Amino acid sequence: MSQPVPPSDQPQQPYDAQTGGNPFAGQQPGAGTGNPFAGQQPGAPTGNPFAGQQPGAPFGGAPFTPPAPARNNIGLGLVAAVVAAVVAAGIYGAIIGATKHEIGYAAVGVGFVVGFAAGKLGGRNPVLPVVSAVLALVAVYFGQLLGEAMIAAKELPVTVSELFFDHFSLLNEAWKADSDFISYFFFAIAAVAAFSGAKKAAD
Repeated sequence: MSQPVPPSDQPQQPYDAQTGGNPFAGQQPGAGTGNPFAGQQPGAPTGNPFAGQQPGAPFGGAPFTPPAPARNNIGLGLVAAVVAAVVAAGIYGAIIGATKHEIGYAAVGVGFVVGFAAGKLGGRNPVLPVVSAVLALVAVYFGQLLGEAMIAAKELPVTVSELFFDHFSLLNEAWKADSDFISYFFFAIAAVAAFSGAKKAAD
């Protein structure tokens, strides 16, 4: 005859039909392993604020784009201003010679062209607006002299180049005699236009 089996001291786990009697079937993955992060879902907060970001995308935004370097080429700006002053002086003188009048808008245009060229190519160097204003004054002066020479060459048996290079002192005296408040006012507005033009072009 078989001997009776003594009852076990351990309490028996109740049989569960859904788990098939497995006492660990209902636990979460990683439970009881000692790993505090074993049961977390992917993307769960880990305490790292940068954990879910893509490389090169700080704070969840678009990749950081460094600002464009500021232009600051004083040499190129000065060359541009000188060239613009020579061209503008020639055009201004031709306008005066053709109309026999000093035109305020033309003087403003001379200054603005000189300043704009300096600021556009030279950048934000603080010297350029000041130099542009000075060059604008020179351009307006030589433009008015050129206009005087063109007017005088129509009445005298001399050429414009002869008046400029052989009789410059006489030409300058004639310019002083014909100058008035309006002539000097055109100098002022040309300088202001050059200064502001250089500032605007550099922005």
